[in-house]
Amino acid sequence: MVCYAVPLVATVITYIVRKTGHHRDVHSFWLNLMFLGGALFGGIDHLWNGELFLLGPGLMMDMALGFTITGGTLAAWGLIVYKEQLTTSWMNLGNRLHILK
Repeated sequence: MVCYAVPLVATVITYIVRKTGHHRDVHSFWLNLMFLGGALFGGIDHLWNGELFLLGPGLMMDMALGFTITGGTLAAWGLIVYKEQLTTSWMNLGNRLHILK
């Protein structure tokens, strides 16, 4: 029941990395906000269902869900940030393979 803990840890890590000056760009700011959104959603969902701090028998499955949420958030962020580069790469590949003409 603590699947929100993994995105929360990712939020804290990205916040610390941003504040130490390694990645102070807008993309890392949005990644931090997206992780925070995932953690808040999970926390609110568990609070709504009355199981906020409940450690159930499926702790490893809950943690796996948390890693899945965090990975999905990271993948969505990557697609948003690198969409133009990905589109250009696919177009170049299509032109080289003579698929797009």
